[in-house]
Amino acid sequence: MKLALRKSIENQVASFTMQELTAPHFDPNWHFHPHYQLFTVEEGTGTRFIGDNIQPFEPGDTVFLGPNIPHLWRSDPAYFQTSSGLSTKGIVVYFTEDFLGNDFFKRPEMHGLQSFFTDATRGYEITGVLKSQIRERMHKLLQASGFQAILQLLSILDELAHAEECQPIASLGYVNTHKVSETERMQKVHDYVLDHFRQEIRLDEMASLAGMSPSAFCRYFKTRTNRTFSEFVSEVRIGYACKLLIEGKFTITQICYESGFNTISNFNRQFKEITTLTPAQYQKAYQ
Repeated sequence: MKLALRKSIENQVASFTMQELTAPHFDPNWHFHPHYQLFTVEEGTGTRFIGDNIQPFEPGDTVFLGPNIPHLWRSDPAYFQTSSGLSTKGIVVYFTEDFLGNDFFKRPEMHGLQSFFTDATRGYEITGVLKSQIRERMHKLLQASGFQAILQLLSILDELAHAEECQPIASLGYVNTHKVSETERMQKVHDYVLDHFRQEIRLDEMASLAGMSPSAFCRYFKTRTNRTFSEFVSEVRIGYACKLLIEGKFTITQICYESGFNTISNFNRQFKEITTLTPAQYQKAYQ
């Protein structure tokens, strides 16, 4: 398995990096890096992990992340099958806070952007009309170069900094407590849960996978994710259930069992605890 390490994204010929990503699936590794990141999904579905937040993603999902916040766009299982014919596509922009010099964003005129960068430690989900506008501007940014590229990026950042349609993603007070040396252990946990959440997941098996006793694993997981392991599993299952509800191909009872729950009552209770809606209300609200 490829190790999930702290990434370093550098561009030797420009002050920031733009990439159009096309691959059978998105990078399956839980990782973080010292760059700010603006990312939009063009094609693909799956589960998004940012800090201590878990949500399903689909085309149009657009976020802005601060440095060193762990994240992962885990494509649905079908994308890992070589014969599926599926592929993912996205546009990403990486830059450091000093990409225009050490003091550029410390100038009085940059106060709004500086505050936006500070709050981005939780990550921002871009919503509403602004989401489509930012995605369109990211397409144009791909075609720009030199001074025009810098002007366009600054204009995008300024719009985000003053918009109401940027919603925090990670919980208030979230701090990345992961060490580079520990990311492989958390990667194993993420991979196992995402591959087996439809089945019973035993705590002792997970603890053994992480090389810990069950009690030590519970403390470790809670410290680094701000949730218990059972809460994490439930959120993964509910995230998958949300995707199935949106697709509308199964009944709610079928979705309950497809998502790894054993009883409809437990499914309904946990679904409402996490989303504040019943499955039927969630489906109706989306439609």
